Amino acid sequence: MKMQAVLMAAAVLAGPSISYFKYQRPAQVAGAGQQYLVVDESVWKNARPDLGDLRLYNGQNEVPSALATERGSLERDRRSVRVLQQGTVEGKTQFLIDMSGVVEYDHIELDLAARNFVARALVEGQDDVHGAHWTALAQQTLYDFTRENLGRNSMLRLPLTTYKYLRVTIDGPVSPAAVLGASSEFRQEQKAVWREVSNSPKQGALPQKSVPNDFNGNQRIKGTLLTFAVPENVPVERVVFEVDPEQPNFKREVEILDPQGQTIGSGEISRIHMLRAGQKIDTENRTVDFSATGHKSISVIIYNGDDAPLRLKGARLEQYERRLYFDAPQQGTLTLYYGDEKLETPVYDYAKLFQQEPNAVEAKMGAEEANAGYQGRPDERPWTERHPAVLWIAIIAAVAILGAVALRSMKSATAS
Repeated sequence: MKMQAVLMAAAVLAGPSISYFKYQRPAQVAGAGQQYLVVDESVWKNARPDLGDLRLYNGQNEVPSALATERGSLERDRRSVRVLQQGTVEGKTQFLIDMSGVVEYDHIELDLAARNFVARALVEGQDDVHGAHWTALAQQTLYDFTRENLGRNSMLRLPLTTYKYLRVTIDGPVSPAAVLGASSEFRQEQKAVWREVSNSPKQGALPQKSVPNDFNGNQRIKGTLLTFAVPENVPVERVVFEVDPEQPNFKREVEILDPQGQTIGSGEISRIHMLRAGQKIDTENRTVDFSATGHKSISVIIYNGDDAPLRLKGARLEQYERRLYFDAPQQGTLTLYYGDEKLETPVYDYAKLFQQEPNAVEAKMGAEEANAGYQGRPDERPWTERHPAVLWIAIIAAVAILGAVALRSMKSATAS
């Protein structure tokens, strides 16, 4: 019974109360239905790092909510498919792909043995492999720039398709024997939602001193250094570069460092805009993903090798947007409270069964205010920790009494 009472008392002390929160913000809702609040720098600064102390109230009533990180999602169904009848038709490589075992698909990855080439692929489809009428689905540029270390592309991107057979005709230096196989892929993607954290970094040249080697073991001593200031407690998940549209093709390594100079991320940015064998190639990657929390600054190095520095128009740090979802009342103002470090993370049925609705809208938050009703949690420490002076006085008194008793005993023994 005593143990149950202790557990119940602990649960009460760890539970929410408006008077325990240091900060509050009004949230204006417009109509009923699922809505959400976006976590901004003020919340990150003064809430718990895991956001477990966020609570939403309608007057004195707690409103169940669900905290979500908008990372997006990608569902894939990938399987091997048969390649049939590789041959040559009017000087072009042509083959069939048997898709009869796949219900629907929108990507086909070719396994090609060819290297250092650019070619054009026409993709057609129909259900009767011997039929005369093929439907044109897509035209793609395939390429391999292994010699120049600029990557390759052997992916056929299609509209969502259910045809049982595909006919692929490749106009370029890919022989029938170089077509080794294929795999189908169906992708259902929900895009991530990104939120800007910091921009306008300080830019300078990389100091000419001890520099780590690159991925090939060569010393990297030429680079562009960007230093970002990061708002307090705000997590960061990627860096985005704005490169001059007139910048020629490039491929540069990128390294991300914490304030102590330790690597917390790395990657590569590139641009390939070129015309090869009459075919136009257009690919670009301007982002590097990583994960960092609690750093006041982040340094980003673009290693330039022997090339001139990139012509940067800007750069920024971003994070996945964090949202607090809830079902809003018909109208009115809710209040978001936070700033209670000892509060347990909430457990709501709403969060367990949460499903994001496509028409969910953002509820706007007002400015942060100190909670006028803040009193703080009662001191949960043991009595002895809350009153150390009294404890020491008691100890000293006890020692003095014991000493007096011992001294009296010694005198009595001497007298006798």
